[in-house]
Amino acid sequence: MFKQKNYLALGAVILVALLIFSLPPRATGRLKMAIGSLFLPLLGLASTAQQLPVAAADAVLSRRELLQLAENLRRENDQLKVMALQTGATARENDQLRSALGWQRQVPWKLKLAKVIMRDPANWWRTVEIDLGSRDGITDNLPVLTADGLVGRVSSVWPTHSQVVLLSDPNCKASALVENPAHDTGVINAGGPLDNSFVQLTYLSGSANLKPGQGVITSGLGGIFPKGIPIGQVVDSRPVEFGLYTEARVKLFVNLGALEQVWVLLK
Repeated sequence: MFKQKNYLALGAVILVALLIFSLPPRATGRLKMAIGSLFLPLLGLASTAQQLPVAAADAVLSRRELLQLAENLRRENDQLKVMALQTGATARENDQLRSALGWQRQVPWKLKLAKVIMRDPANWWRTVEIDLGSRDGITDNLPVLTADGLVGRVSSVWPTHSQVVLLSDPNCKASALVENPAHDTGVINAGGPLDNSFVQLTYLSGSANLKPGQGVITSGLGGIFPKGIPIGQVVDSRPVEFGLYTEARVKLFVNLGALEQVWVLLK
């Protein structure tokens, strides 16, 4: 049965071949075109397969170029960020200088502007160094302040720089008075070690009538600090030494941990 089917198929092929050869040339050409069109998809697939390696190579090269472009853009962005930081720092410093110069014209003292150039990490709240020295006319015990208030005094002087001891240091004491009707007078001493934004106003009269919010300024006594430099505000008070004296806690006007520029009050 299987051999009979093969014979029939072979006979059909021979018959078709004889018919094709007996056709006119024009009909034979059309038949060839029809048969060829049946194999075009297979030929196109083969051509596409040959072009895939080339397209893949182009894609890899394009990826490399994109990565390089992205890296260049990242570097330019970093440079722009640095430039923006520098511009912001310069603008902030210019604003500080304008404000400081405007304030200098309003006060009756002779002042010299200095930059804070160093702070000892082990002694963060006690001393700073400034960029003015003996060649700039700086001497020991000159008052140091900002537009907000008293900072401290010059404690050591070198030709090109000086050390400033801050109000939070026990070695920097200042005579001060409270801006109340009685003008109660005491001495500024360092506060506790945990929060150096506060100082103690000691040796006030036992009858001193202090209230929170009252201002504290230098009294002009002692020969170092002239009268009228703002120091801070009274926060609270309490009697000490069995009521012989009153002691007050004072919040400083100046943030001693963020000093960038200060004024030295010249003689």
